[in-house]
Amino acid sequence: MRCPKCNYNKSSVVDSRQAEDGNTIRRRRECEKCHARFTTFERIEDLPLLVVKKDGTREQFSRDKILNGVIQSAQKRPVSSDDIEKLISRIEQKVRSEYENEVSSVTIGNMVMDELADLDEITYVRFASVYKSFKDVDEIEELLQQITSRVHSKKRRVTDETN
Repeated sequence: MRCPKCNYNKSSVVDSRQAEDGNTIRRRRECEKCHARFTTFERIEDLPLLVVKKDGTREQFSRDKILNGVIQSAQKRPVSSDDIEKLISRIEQKVRSEYENEVSSVTIGNMVMDELADLDEITYVRFASVYKSFKDVDEIEELLQQITSRVHSKKRRVTDETN
């Protein structure tokens, strides 16, 4: 590591510790020539994950894009920012662990919808109405039937567990 004071390219590590984010190591170094001390940070280099859109174009995976879509869908709903953050983190972790270089936008959209269906039904329907680009009322009705049956089976499970 090159010293920022004298540009000598040999230094020794004096102290190492994990940074606050848990994904970075903070190292205190000392130049072997001028003995100046400086700090460096080491972290895992994430390879860019590309999202293949419906039209075949590719763009870099963006956590913020998913976050914005979910926040819009959850407006005026009893969904906390903490719930949304956890949902986005689960999706990002799943995408990064299951897909190496590329993932389709359809796959990500389906993951978001699965998570939202468990979190809040209205937020789910709002997200789906934008994401799915419904062409007619029959498609909306089918979606509502799916979420209704999911809610009923969820309520039955809770009832069975309490009895």
